[in-house]
Amino acid sequence: MSSKPVVVGVDGSEGSLRAAEWAAGEAARRKLALRIVSAPAPLPRMPSPYVRESTIADALRDAASQHLSLAAERAGEVTQGLAIETGLLSGPPGIALEGCGPDASMLVLGARGAGGFGTMTLGSVSRHAAAHASCPVVVVREETTAVRREVVVGIRDPEDAQEALALAFEEAALRGAELLVVHAWLWIPPGLHGRAGIAFDPEMISVAASGQLDDLLSAWREKYPAVPVSPKVLHGHPARILAGLSARADLTVLGKHSAPSLGSIWSVVLGHAHGPVAIVPSEPS
Repeated sequence: MSSKPVVVGVDGSEGSLRAAEWAAGEAARRKLALRIVSAPAPLPRMPSPYVRESTIADALRDAASQHLSLAAERAGEVTQGLAIETGLLSGPPGIALEGCGPDASMLVLGARGAGGFGTMTLGSVSRHAAAHASCPVVVVREETTAVRREVVVGIRDPEDAQEALALAFEEAALRGAELLVVHAWLWIPPGLHGRAGIAFDPEMISVAASGQLDDLLSAWREKYPAVPVSPKVLHGHPARILAGLSARADLTVLGKHSAPSLGSIWSVVLGHAHGPVAIVPSEPS
């Protein structure tokens, strides 16, 4: 387990404050420090002829400092005795957050907010950090409150799933939760069904995938014998299935294999999830 702190980005919005509370709970589970960071909102593109730019910049820094204090207060209410430090970042928020990755065990962000990190909705700062940070990035949805004691991990390619599984098993063990390991597939276009020369047997494909999952999980079951594991192979759109399952999970874990695009499964899930989603980078090959 990493000794680096859990880092959370805040902007004073309710969404980011809830992310700070989630991050505080995560830091306490992992017995790590919590580092709360904030970046001043960017200066207006059209400068005012009546107010000096330096005055606006000072006001924005003061506001970011207040956001840090408020988030630290909220985090302290969640976990007593947690080591909490705060810091102001500089530069564009998405890039500033990305730069936190090497010194963080994970980076936590709210799904939406206002000002600073939050003018950048999920399509900007959170998505940028998830795409480029070198540590796992957790995007926390505001609607998440109940503890369900289930962690979901989506497996696209069994050959490239070790990092996602490592975080998923660790989280399930820390939370005393069941782990649902999901492989969802939809790789044969419907228009090809039944055409001459094309064999399509969903049951056979699912059976073969189930065997691969069992082989993949064998060593992990030995390493985490106390974690109940339920592998499941489903036929359907992976992003839709995983976004749906996120509604019943304390955390949904996905591997990151590429930069976001309209077709990236993890990118789509981030935009439609009902609970916290962790995006885990693969080790460079």
